[in-house]
Amino acid sequence: MVRKTAEYLSPSISRFYPLVVESGHGSLIKDVDGNQFIDFASGIAVLSTGSTHPKVVEAIRRQSEKFVHYSYTDFYYENVVELSEKLVSLVPGSFPKMVYYGNSGAEAIEAAMKLTRNYTKRPIFLAHSGSFHGRTMGALSLTASKPIQRKGSFPLVPETVHFPYPYCYRCPWKQTFPECGYYCVDYFKEQYLDKFVPVDEVAAYFFESIQGEGGYIVPPPDYFQKMEFLRKEGVLFVSDEIQTGVGRTGKFFGIENFGVIPDVVTIAKGIASGLPLSATVAKSDVMKSWKPGQHASTFGANPVAVESALATLEIIDSERLMENARRLGEKTVKRLLEWKDKYEIVGDVRGLGLFIGIEIVKDKRSKARGEEEAKKIMDYCFRHGALVIMAGRNTLRVIPPLNISEDELTEGLDILEEGIAEVDSTVARR
Repeated sequence: MVRKTAEYLSPSISRFYPLVVESGHGSLIKDVDGNQFIDFASGIAVLSTGSTHPKVVEAIRRQSEKFVHYSYTDFYYENVVELSEKLVSLVPGSFPKMVYYGNSGAEAIEAAMKLTRNYTKRPIFLAHSGSFHGRTMGALSLTASKPIQRKGSFPLVPETVHFPYPYCYRCPWKQTFPECGYYCVDYFKEQYLDKFVPVDEVAAYFFESIQGEGGYIVPPPDYFQKMEFLRKEGVLFVSDEIQTGVGRTGKFFGIENFGVIPDVVTIAKGIASGLPLSATVAKSDVMKSWKPGQHASTFGANPVAVESALATLEIIDSERLMENARRLGEKTVKRLLEWKDKYEIVGDVRGLGLFIGIEIVKDKRSKARGEEEAKKIMDYCFRHGALVIMAGRNTLRVIPPLNISEDELTEGLDILEEGIAEVDSTVARR
């Protein structure tokens, strides 16, 4: 299958290791050779309720027997309204909100870009270096995590300005938090807004509440509140919750951990437990700036995907999966912090809920990125029954389904620690 994939499928897609999936149930994945793995990847943070949750499967079956498609952009059906009512109640803010549906995270970002420019009549977007917002041409203009993702695609959407994300473990200014007094915010004001970015021409500030592809980087607690001065200048806040949303951090949206209410929220990945669906939720007055026909998607809000999303929301609530994410996340971080003291190659541990990153280094003193070491640990886990993937250049992700059991989580962490110990001992012998 690996050979045939290379023959028939685009080489633009990279893969972590040769996993050929045969089936999945809960937090367990089986490959075509009969090997079974504990799932610490969740299909890239998509399988929020695990693989083939019975309620999700039943919802998909029930709707597929009624009708599979009829394009909500041209006609009406009931379940999309039901889902919209639920989403606007979950998105932070007591103001009225409206929803636009697409199929993927990149589509949700594209919609937010068009919408915020249309509403503000301003040309500039702000985004962070290290950010990942998608690979389509608009979303790619905001993305700044790896050069290969942009290679060959220029020119992109003009007037997109990137500035550093608050990466305290590798502070670009060699500061130490909290003694720095949020120097990153002062730097942005002095070196960007005071020098070359006219703030009254900025449409929106796009951010990940916790940076994902950039390395699972958690900002200091008051960072986004410190950035709220932009809103006084008419800049809209767009929180990219594509990976951090749907309960992943222990709250429904990652931004809820930081005390800021965004104007626009983008949702995808875990919202439909594996079916393609995205949502861009905005303040009603912002969304109403669009006129009929200004933006649409033939397959957005596919009725089967919508039913899967409704089932997903019901499961997250009835099975208390956010509580499970908080509880198991706290236990996991506590154990990983012990590894930080125990192993020379574990440089940093960070995360909220079941959105956790382990930054691998060559040694703690230099903090040199342990790219090869991280890949060796990931490969060890694959060969010993745990699916672990990377973020950024040298961070291992722990993003299991939100309903993973404590026993499964412990077994997966045991395998991960064995891999770290093996690679760490090799480093120690150098």
